[in-house]
Amino acid sequence: MGNTLLLFISFFIFSLGHLEAQKAPAVYVFGDSLVDVGNNNYLALSVEKAILPHYGIDLPTKKPSGRFSNGKNAADLIAEKLGLPTSPPYLSLVSKVHSNKKNVSFLGGVNFASGGAGIFNGSDDGFRQSIPLTKQVEYYTKVYELLKQQIEASTLEKHLSKSIFFVVIGSNDIFRYSDSKDLQKKIALQQYVDSMASTLNVQLQRLYNSGAKKFEIVGVSAIGCCPAYRIRNKTECVSETNYLSFKYNEALQSMLKKWKLENKDISYSYFDTYAAIEDLVHNPTSYGFANVKAACCGLGELNAEFPCLPISNLCSNRHDHVFWDPFHPTEAAARILVNELFSSKYTSPINMEQLLAI
Repeated sequence: MGNTLLLFISFFIFSLGHLEAQKAPAVYVFGDSLVDVGNNNYLALSVEKAILPHYGIDLPTKKPSGRFSNGKNAADLIAEKLGLPTSPPYLSLVSKVHSNKKNVSFLGGVNFASGGAGIFNGSDDGFRQSIPLTKQVEYYTKVYELLKQQIEASTLEKHLSKSIFFVVIGSNDIFRYSDSKDLQKKIALQQYVDSMASTLNVQLQRLYNSGAKKFEIVGVSAIGCCPAYRIRNKTECVSETNYLSFKYNEALQSMLKKWKLENKDISYSYFDTYAAIEDLVHNPTSYGFANVKAACCGLGELNAEFPCLPISNLCSNRHDHVFWDPFHPTEAAARILVNELFSSKYTSPINMEQLLAI
């Protein structure tokens, strides 16, 4: 028992020493399928799982890994840019704990993201089961309480204050409103997006109350330009859905500015995904893309009438497509967007590089 405890303590000391040398000691990820690295694989009832070929075809294993991509997604790529391993899915760590495997560390970062998740708890109705943001934050608070028992308070405070809290969520809430005439009748657009922003604010405050200080917050994309929506509008972007995304991003930015005024020791970088995707769509060749409308993997018009299935059409060149399936970007597109996080073109009030330096 004594040797096991000594090994456990040594492991944490080694982890802390190693992490101090990084640009950030860890990344804690919250969000939806854009950054899920396998949590949904542990949800028995979820139909939103990237478990079939051809998902993961460009990973070293060439096999599905729970990522809604042909290869790496934004969570992998941001860790790569920071010189860190990808933060593992929370439910995989919990599974190891339950099977009595030793040396499960939450210090190196954790990914809580879940395909189908939204800011609102009901945003995954179509997918039957996901981990909504409220639950993701609840899981993080459990991790925080566990770390408080294992690590000296000032050491933990420093570790978390230097870590990046990466939040990519809101798309499924937009899809839900855009696709529901009943919801549109019940609540006005502005009221809905304001409610999204205020609900997110509550969850961000919960993270802050549990040690988080540095936030990378990603706005919602021009969702009306994804292949699944283009096929509804003669292959053109659906402007009404894009407007909804645009108005939410306005509400989000307004909320973040106010939140920062209320909590002086918070630092955040907001990424304007909407503008970045619009640029990709309107100037594809300057980024090396040839196809901005069709999904690489799918069936029917624009490969967007059915999801990516083993029987789907598969484009031969994944590097020249912006979209991998009817909803998600290719690794190539995600890589460009993550690189943009570190510049000032689409970021405010600071970029990721400046966030890291604080």
